Amino acid sequence: MEQPDEPCFLHAISLRRQNIESFEEYPYSIPAIRHLHELRFHPRVTFFVGENGAGKSTLLEAIALAEGFNAEGGSRRSGMFKTRDTHHERFWQNIALNRGGGKRLARSDSYFLRAESFYNLASYLEEVGGGNAAGPFSEATSYHQQSHGEAFMNLMTTRLGGNGLYLLDEPEAALSPQRQLSFVAALHQLVQRGSQFIIATHSPIVLAYPAATIYHFGEQGITPIEYEETEHYKVTRAFLLRREAMLRELMSEE
Repeated sequence: MEQPDEPCFLHAISLRRQNIESFEEYPYSIPAIRHLHELRFHPRVTFFVGENGAGKSTLLEAIALAEGFNAEGGSRRSGMFKTRDTHHERFWQNIALNRGGGKRLARSDSYFLRAESFYNLASYLEEVGGGNAAGPFSEATSYHQQSHGEAFMNLMTTRLGGNGLYLLDEPEAALSPQRQLSFVAALHQLVQRGSQFIIATHSPIVLAYPAATIYHFGEQGITPIEYEETEHYKVTRAFLLRREAMLRELMSEE
């Protein structure tokens, strides 16, 4: 898929295949990783989609680590705390970053969000005092004084300042459908401020953001796909149009 000729923070990644001893070992045994050579990103928004276990979060985490983020999320200033080992130590070292000739290396902001470790990040920030700071480049007010969804939207609207690279892993996990719509609006505002997003998601609402590149992670590797061809769109649409029939089929004794 041809990408728009626009400057971006991260143009592409490639796998240093010559450094890999065996593609039978995890995570290289995952088809999406085993077939990876080079993956180019949209200058504004790139989505990763696919079944659970397809390698979306694994690759996004490796990109984050190669970019200097903590594996559990946060900004580069969040510290290298960890509550458990979640990443394959050598995998991220085999990810080569292509920043597109250094057109926009002078970024003002950056963030890596993992829905599954957001609580751990919030706890760490409160312990070190970062959870009480204010302003667009602080870590935000106390996330534990808000619901998970409120805390995440607070991060999107007050913590992320724009002109940055943002890596988000399943951001919809904490959000109601209405809040997912609010997320899309906040995403667009940050895009208009010169930001680039790479997002792993299962949400057909989030995935509907226009003019984005969507990559499907599957048995054939990582391939571009149109929104209407994603399983997320087709299954959701079919269910809403044929809810009663689908439920009868699913709950049938036969």
